[in-house]
Amino acid sequence: MKITIRQATIADAPVIVRFNSLLAAETENKTLDQALLQKGVETILSDPSKGLYFLAEDDGIVVGQTMITYEWSDWRNGTFWWIQSVYVAQEGRGRGVFKSLYEYIHALARSRTDVCGLRLYVEENNARARQTYERLGMKQSYYRMYEVDFVS
Repeated sequence: MKITIRQATIADAPVIVRFNSLLAAETENKTLDQALLQKGVETILSDPSKGLYFLAEDDGIVVGQTMITYEWSDWRNGTFWWIQSVYVAQEGRGRGVFKSLYEYIHALARSRTDVCGLRLYVEENNARARQTYERLGMKQSYYRMYEVDFVS
């Protein structure tokens, strides 16, 4: 498998919507509203100030994705890049797809003076994902996440 990484474009919306639907079903047993998801994906692909999607391809076929969103840190006078919407197609799992995505994003973030770090959150019971992130050098934070969800 020869993996290449590229930034997604609006033409990639259908595969990203499909991968996000699969991600929600596999990790949280959720069925997402497809119209809402489609609009959300198209919005971020049309407005890089909201975030970016990166795709992993094998011989021109998309086999993985991740999205980056931004959080300003006044404590660090910099921006954290949040890694979100991580999905690797079944045929790409265990073959270095996410590692390639992560290494690409890590190098891109390190090359910028305005990025102070990378963060992500993971489903508490997703041991495989946690192990993957730890193998790549990420550490569990001491923060807990709380939310109020106005959409679900």
